[in-house]
Amino acid sequence: MNKILLCCAAGMSTSILVKKMYDSATSRELDVEINAVSVSEVEHHIKDYDVVLLGPQVKYEQNRIAELAAPLNKKVSVINMLDYGTMRGDKVLDSALALI
Repeated sequence: MNKILLCCAAGMSTSILVKKMYDSATSRELDVEINAVSVSEVEHHIKDYDVVLLGPQVKYEQNRIAELAAPLNKKVSVINMLDYGTMRGDKVLDSALALI
């Protein structure tokens, strides 16, 4: 199972995206776990996931989170702004899986 963590300012705007990503994974019969948290909580969850995707609005946190992720061999990336804004769950899922 691939585990994907999404982070945004409050953990709410990514909830819709999580649903869209699950829909895409289900249609492809992929076994994934996807959750969303606020960027302030990421250090409590990062160890449990394979990859961390940041919402474009918290892009400024990428270096800090990458430093937390490096010793755990976890990848961190910012979600494409267009994919995030249009809630393209399939595209965001593809980018997460490519990082894993």
